[in-house]
Parts: sequence; C-alpha cells; structure tokens
Amino acid sequence: MSTQPLSQPDRIIIFDTTLRDGEQSPGATLNVDEKLTIARQLARLGVDVIEAGFAVSSPGDFEAVHKIAQTVGTESGPVICSLARAIRRDIQAAAEALKPAAHARIHTFISTSDIHLEYQLRKSRSEVLAIAEDMVAYAKTFMPDIEFSPMDAVRSDPEFLYQVLERTIAAGATTINIPDTVGYTTPSEFGELIRGIRENVPNINNAVLSVHGHNDLGLAVANFLEAVKNGVRQLECTINGIGERAGNAALEELVMALHVRRQYFNSFLGRPVDSEAPLTKIDTRQIYKTSRLVSNLTGMLIQPNKAIVGSNAFAHESGIHQDGVLKHKLTYEIMDAQSIGISDNQIVLGKHSGRNAFRTRLKELGFELSEQDLNKAFLRFKELADKKKEISDWDLEAIIKDETQSQVVDGFCLERVQVSCGDHACPTATVTLRTPSGEELTDAAIGTGPVDAVYRAINRVVDVPNQLIEFSVQSITAGIDAIGEVTIRLQYGERIFSGHAANTDIIVASAQAYTNALNRLYSVLQQQPTMPQMANAPDYDESESSVAAIGSLQ
Repeated sequence: MSTQPLSQPDRIIIFDTTLRDGEQSPGATLNVDEKLTIARQLARLGVDVIEAGFAVSSPGDFEAVHKIAQTVGTESGPVICSLARAIRRDIQAAAEALKPAAHARIHTFISTSDIHLEYQLRKSRSEVLAIAEDMVAYAKTFMPDIEFSPMDAVRSDPEFLYQVLERTIAAGATTINIPDTVGYTTPSEFGELIRGIRENVPNINNAVLSVHGHNDLGLAVANFLEAVKNGVRQLECTINGIGERAGNAALEELVMALHVRRQYFNSFLGRPVDSEAPLTKIDTRQIYKTSRLVSNLTGMLIQPNKAIVGSNAFAHESGIHQDGVLKHKLTYEIMDAQSIGISDNQIVLGKHSGRNAFRTRLKELGFELSEQDLNKAFLRFKELADKKKEISDWDLEAIIKDETQSQVVDGFCLERVQVSCGDHACPTATVTLRTPSGEELTDAAIGTGPVDAVYRAINRVVDVPNQLIEFSVQSITAGIDAIGEVTIRLQYGERIFSGHAANTDIIVASAQAYTNALNRLYSVLQQQPTMPQMANAPDYDESESSVAAIGSLQ
C-alpha cells in the first residue's frame, strides 16, 4: 500500500464522494455490486480519489470499500478512501478495508464548531484538539496518506480552527479538508475563510487544501470556485450533486466550469492565461454516461433543467436561439454536447444485429459484462428489437442497466403481470411472483388505475409493510415505441428505498420497479437481527458514552 503524490499546485484534484456522502441521499442506498459498478465508471471518468464508503458503519459498507480497493484501487487507478470518525475502531476498520488498494487514504473527522461541541459532542475545545491530533497520528501508523476534516468548519471560531489544523498537519495529515457541513456559507465568506487559513496556519503548505460543501442555499459550486481562487486544490463532490439534504457540489458542474472557463482560472493556478491545458484529469466525455449510471442505480432522477447533464441542457426552444445555433453553435452554446459524451449518432443496431455486434457496441459504450450478464442482456436486446425497428444507444443503456445492475439477489422475482382496465371498467391486476424460496405465488387486486391495481396485488403476495411516496415515468427516446423508465420510492419507518426498471410496457416496468424496491427493503429487514451497531452510535472516546449520535457526517 502506498500513496501517490497529489499535491500539484497547478491542477485541481477531484475527490468523488458519491459512494459515501452521495449514498446518504434518502432512498439512494446501493448494494455492493452497484457500488463497484459506479466505482469502475468513476475510474474511467478519471477522478483522483474515490471515497468508497464508511467502512465501520456496516458489514455491507466494509465489503464495498474492500472490494473497490481490491478491484479499482490498482497501481494506475485512483486513490481509494474510507471515512472514519476520530475513533480508533473506525480508523482500524478503514485501514483493514483499504488493505488491497495500491493507493489508499483514511479520511478522519471531528466537529470543531461550538454548537457541535456543546450539543453534540459535549466536549471542550481542548479535548477535541487532543482527540484530533491523537487520531490523525494513529491513522498515520496505518498509511502515509491521511485526510483530516474539522466538521462544521465554516461555523467554527477561526482561531480555534487554525489551532486544530496546525496540530493535525503536524501529526501527519497530508490533506486538510474544510467542510461547509450545513450549506451555510456564501462565496465571499468562504473565500475569506480559506485566505485566513492560508495566512494563519504556519504549516498549511505541508498539506493539500480541500473543500467539501452542501447545497442547502444553492451556492455549493459557486463556493467551491471561489475557494479555488483562494488556493484550494482539492474539490470534494458527487455525481449529479447527490447527497445529504439538498446534496453536494456537483462534480459535472465544477469540472465543466473549470473546463469552459479555464482561461479565467488559469492565473489562480499559476498558469499562463491563454493555456489550453486541462485543469483536472477528468475525461469530460465520460460525464454524461457516469451521470446516467448514478441516476439509474440510485433511482434519483435528473431534473430536465439540471446544468450540464439535464435533458434540456443542450435544447433550444426559442426561435431566435434556434436560428443562432443553426448558423453557429457558439451563438447560444458555450460547450459542445459531445464534450460530455452525448453523441449525435444514436441509431446503431436492429433486429438482425448479431451477438458480436452487440458485444462490440457495448464495449464502445463502456460496458464490460461477464458472459452470464452478456447472455441476459442479449436476450433482452432481441426481445426489444422485435418491438422496435431501431435501437438507440439510450435503449441499450437502459436494458443493460435494468437487466444486469438493478436486481437484488435472492429476492422476489416478478414472473407474470396482467391488467384489465378502461374508462368504464374496474382496473384489475393479476401478478405472479417467485419467492426467495422458489415458490410461485399468484394474487389479484383492483385499484384506482392499472398501476395501483398491480401494486395492491404485489402487496398481497409480498407481506412487507411500506408506503409509496414517489412514482415517476419518463421516456428514454422519442416515439410511440420508446422505452419507458419507471422510478419509485418506498418509505419504511425513517428509511427510503428506491426501485428502477425499464420496458416498452410501462405497466410491466412499474411492476418491476416496485418489486426491485421491495427487494431492497426486504433485504434490509432480513439483515436487521444480525446488524452491528451503526457508525452513528455515540462515542468519540473508548468508553463510547460521551457524545450524541452523528447524523450528517460532513
């Protein structure tokens, strides 16, 4: 295990926390295989650091960090990171999970704001200072690359913050991350805080300066760009900006802002103003594909007017705009859709296309499937080709992810669904599901509409209490034969579980999406009796008795 030199003052380091903070989005829970799929794509995207999870929080998170470290954390791959509170057992778990990685990092944190110290930690400043210093030094005994975050830094007393940072750098921290935990700050305030740190922490140049921020006021990306101007060289962000509450700073927005406006930012990184060299290592052509993958696997839809990756991001409705773009794209477009991986040439396969052509196109799209998954996906492709004359890349992407990445192992399987409905008929649905034990069960129900009837029928078979809180359908491509994508979210207690499916029949897709969500919920319920204490349990000292539970980690 080693670390690679990341401290490059003329380049921005991209630290992706989609698999850690992003997964804290309500309903965005991912299984180990889904996390591994995203991690592989993040490596193709070119991120410098993948925060793979919070190893101590659950056996599933530990396994995910370990597998990502083993599979993606190669010598030429990104740094693999695990979050750990400033507690020995957290740090031990992170170090153990990260062992297979060629380049690994432990990211430890503790709160420094007075409001957190008084009401959450119930510790004095001197106690927190000692814990931070000791735990960074302890983490350093496992590996050389250590990141430290003073949680709620923007609401901390600057003088105390300077003291904590100086001591943790002296103890061995190689990256210092300044989190805007509650999304409270503004660009000018954030810039001033970063300047204060650089001017008042004597050994700050011995560490890479980083920022992490939430989007509660819609200012996260603006705050980060201001931080870059003031000397920050690592940005902690997520795909599509997912994360706690209103989410995190969006990776795609930050990267493309630095790409499109690199002449503006060049001088802040000590480069010639007219330099065309990229400011990050990100392969921007992988952005759209990564965005779609994360959206599909988390079940979190992307709003049409979302910057960079929204469906309307490169669309023009106004006649004046359309006229200008037709004459010259730069009149109303500041970037090319192809620069983020959106291709104009979508139609590639049809019903007569063979297995080799199918496999080759999937590789071109970035899908590396096992032989078993390829067989399943090819059968789905042939079924779709019998229904549609032309198969687009978006269609391929939808069926691949639906067939190989959205299923829960050993869960309920939808075998058949049939509905009867009309404007003068009572919507009725009959469903057959195969249980985890292999038994086939059939039941029927009526509802206010065909989807409601299907869900009521499924609930009669699957006895898992839940509340449906969101149902959405969107078309993959234009046309009456388009694939429909269905995303649903179920609530059980305080937890939310999402399901996703794609099919030319939206009733079938609705049934599959609902079954997928129920499987996620069922899987969690099956694990509950043996689940260890979660990582938001009270501790911060060895007696584990002095600190209130932690909710939002950074």
